[in-house]
Amino acid sequence: MSNAQHSTAEQDAERHKEKMRKRKAVQDQEVASKTVEKGLLLVNTGPGKGKSTAAFGLALRMLGYDRRVVVVQFIKGAWHTGERRALEHFGDLVEWHSMGEGFTWETQDRARDVAACERAWQVAKQALARPDVALVVLDELNIALRYEYLDIEQVLADIAARPKAQHVVVTGRNARQPLLDAADLVTEMTLVKHHFKAGIKAQEGVEF
Repeated sequence: MSNAQHSTAEQDAERHKEKMRKRKAVQDQEVASKTVEKGLLLVNTGPGKGKSTAAFGLALRMLGYDRRVVVVQFIKGAWHTGERRALEHFGDLVEWHSMGEGFTWETQDRARDVAACERAWQVAKQALARPDVALVVLDELNIALRYEYLDIEQVLADIAARPKAQHVVVTGRNARQPLLDAADLVTEMTLVKHHFKAGIKAQEGVEF
């Protein structure tokens, strides 16, 4: 490398270092300005894959800190999923309740679906009243709310009445606006490409 090239490289490195120093100062200031600590209501919605998977990832993070997690599944029935099998290794730190009887197009019985969701909400409501539970995962609750199997105002009231430090994550497509308005964090999974379209079936370890 010539002297001129060496000098240019040093200047580039110095400019990069200064740019990163300024960026770090901005980031540090931004982080320092956040002082509120509270239980969050998170919503994972949208047509893309990964809504429940993200919620179970959050559950795993909580369990890494030895914090108690309760999972209530509103639509999915007694599926044997990899997430459930994995989280059960944490023993009594995890409670898993599969309360649904399958997707609504499978049961084809509205009264039966409503009854199943109402039973599930009673279990969820108990979890939402427990200060020892750090995270409540309400899996596919959005579907139950979309079809009005549950009263959304009552659901929001029960969530709002939970212990101050408790976090709640709700999953499912087509989240209703009142829930989005109440949420602290909303993530919409966008479908860009899906292997089902190519005729590839649901596979163990990926879909369940």
